[in-house]
Amino acid sequence: MNNKLIVAGIGPGSYDQLTIQVERALRECDVIAGYVKYIELLKPYFPEKEILSSPMMHEEERCLLALKKSSEGKKVVFVCSGDAGVYGLAGLLYKLAENFPAVQIEVMPGVTAALSGAALIGAPLVNDFVVISLSDRLNPWEKIAQKLRAAASADFCIVLYNPSSKTRADYLHKACSLVSDFIPKDRPCAYVKNIGRSGEETFVCNFGQLENASVDMFTTVFIGNSLTYEKNGKLITPRGYASEVRG
Repeated sequence: MNNKLIVAGIGPGSYDQLTIQVERALRECDVIAGYVKYIELLKPYFPEKEILSSPMMHEEERCLLALKKSSEGKKVVFVCSGDAGVYGLAGLLYKLAENFPAVQIEVMPGVTAALSGAALIGAPLVNDFVVISLSDRLNPWEKIAQKLRAAASADFCIVLYNPSSKTRADYLHKACSLVSDFIPKDRPCAYVKNIGRSGEETFVCNFGQLENASVDMFTTVFIGNSLTYEKNGKLITPRGYASEVRG
């Protein structure tokens, strides 16, 4: 693993939701790098490892530190929540690695929040679905709005990442207003907080209730399609098999 930088998705953050591949890489590495909050989730299980961490908004600095350490021959695992290639830093690391020709990048997949959250609320993503982040830190809101309306008009199940933060408190409300022409108020929806972590909570509601839901950046939101239904507190989206009976 010398001069190879492994970029690993750690899933929701709980140890038992690491893949076997990622757990092995973490056990065998010299250095664990990543956002400070994700590092805190792993420290109790790998206390002997050298740590490279930085706070939010220091992504490029964090990546460069990991690449430099790897170029020195250290076995480095750079961790991202969920999957490193889904709103993670795998792409940035590939780009920055152009300046570190001795370093090879290897990406190890993890369980993204759309999947871990869906498992907690039933089977909402059995048919076609899209994942959209409401964070406009890297994408303009106009583009996000365009994607939201396109997904809703095409009757996809929709998963929303980063639905709110201190500076974007009303973004879920804005998103719901944008797609209200395509989605009736009684459409089954759900949201999950702190997936796989302390304080995990699931909420099932309808679309009319969703726009005023209390959410934050650690919440994942699910909006069903026209076939999605709720049963016994779970969301189910049929695939279309003849044996599927609703109700």
